[in-house]
Amino acid sequence: MALISTSPSSLSSSSSSSSATIPNRSFITFKNNNNKVRMNKTMIRGSSSSDGSGVLSNGSSVLFRAAKHTVDTYITSGMVVGLGSGQASAMAIEYMGRQLRAGALKDVIGIPTSVASANEAAVAGIPLDQYQDTSQIDFAFDDADIIEEGTLVAVIGRQQPKGDESIIQEKSVLNAADKLVFMVSENQYKGVLDGSVPVLVQPVNWMETAEEIDDLFIGDAEVWRRASIGLAGPLGGDFPLVTKEGHHVLDIIFTSPIPSLAKVAESLDKIDGVVDHGVVSKFPCAVVIVSESGLSTVDNLSANSAEGLQS
Repeated sequence: MALISTSPSSLSSSSSSSSATIPNRSFITFKNNNNKVRMNKTMIRGSSSSDGSGVLSNGSSVLFRAAKHTVDTYITSGMVVGLGSGQASAMAIEYMGRQLRAGALKDVIGIPTSVASANEAAVAGIPLDQYQDTSQIDFAFDDADIIEEGTLVAVIGRQQPKGDESIIQEKSVLNAADKLVFMVSENQYKGVLDGSVPVLVQPVNWMETAEEIDDLFIGDAEVWRRASIGLAGPLGGDFPLVTKEGHHVLDIIFTSPIPSLAKVAESLDKIDGVVDHGVVSKFPCAVVIVSESGLSTVDNLSANSAEGLQS
C-alpha cells in the first residue's frame, strides 16, 4: 500500500481556492452517461453586504442564508424531517426551532442523522423520533463536503466524527427521505473534484481491503486508515478510529482529479470488506449554494421532466 507524507485530515478538509463558475441562467444542460438531463436553477441575490470575512454586516453568517432558505422553502407543517449534520444544518435546526415556537411551523417531527443533530434539535425544542428501516421521511437536509456539478452526487464524512456519529446512519436517513437538499458554499460545488472519499471497512483483514482499494485507484490516490487521535500515519497507528458499528475508516485521498463519484462508488461497492462509503447519490435532490453575493438553488430533474420544460 502506497504511503504519503501528508496527513489525510489536512488533505480531506482542504478545498481548492478556485471555485467553479455557476452560470446565471434559468437552466443548465449537461450530459451524464449519454443521457441529457437539465438542471433547474434559480438565483436569489443577497440583500445584505459582507465585510469579506464570510459574515454579513447584520451579524448573520453567509451559511445562515442557505439554512433559512431551506427551511422556509421546503419544510411545511406536519412533515417528518431528516436533520443533517454540520454547520449549515445546525443553523437550519436552530431556525426550525424558532419557527415552531413562533407558530409558523406546527407538528414537525425531526429524525436526526447524528448525535450532534439530535442534541441541537433537543435544544431547539424540535420533537424527535429515531430512524428505523420503516421510517417515512418527507424531507431531509444536510451539509456536504463537496458536490459534483451536474450530477449532484455528494461526499459526506470527510471530517473526523465526534462521539457516536455514523456515516451509515446519516446516509440511511438521507436515502429514506422523499426529497433531499444539501446546503453548501460555492467552493464546494465543483465541476473538477478533489480531496478524499471515506470508506467504512470490516476490521478483519482491513489491510487486504485497503490494498485492493489502492490497486483500484493506483497512481491517482493514496489510502490511509483514519486514526482516532492525532496523526498516526497511513496505517492509523495503535489507535485507529472505530465507528459505533465497529468498522474502520479508510480515507481514499485522490492525488488526481476525481473523474466520477458515481464510478468511484460503483467500484467500491464491488470490493469485499467494504461496508459503505461517503458517496451519496439521491433523486430527487436539490443543492442550495451560498456565496457572499447571493444564493442559488440547483435541482436535478428526470429527462422526462426536462423535456416538459422545453415546451
